[in-house]
Amino acid sequence: MIASPNACTGDRAMITEATAKALSEAGLLWQPAAGDRFAIRSAELTGDVFWISELTIELHSYHDQSVLGFNGTTEWALDSIPLDRAVWLPREDQLRELLGERLVSLRRVAGEWEVATSHGRYRHADAEEAYARALLAAL
Repeated sequence: MIASPNACTGDRAMITEATAKALSEAGLLWQPAAGDRFAIRSAELTGDVFWISELTIELHSYHDQSVLGFNGTTEWALDSIPLDRAVWLPREDQLRELLGERLVSLRRVAGEWEVATSHGRYRHADAEEAYARALLAAL
């Protein structure tokens, strides 16, 4: 199931792959679950977003390595990828949960979203990016 961000989410923005990579590099761990979005570290797939679903993409373990298995994808040649080639694109609800008790509020300020936490305020035009900036600061 390949899809571009706009095709999958309407016109709603989402966390960028660059921000997601920064979160990963800062130590954010991913335990893949149904409904999670991710990108694949590959020049050919830049901008493509995938979702984990029991029907199409599942997490498998082979020889102590986690892989994302693509079920029924006969239209292109991708059976599975190692988990370390995937970049988790956490959703707004997941970012809020990760911030936990540090989160104070989310509000609109001058056309941007402002996330206030116990350690600062972070703004961006997209709420997920504002949450991610706050989480990056916390990590």
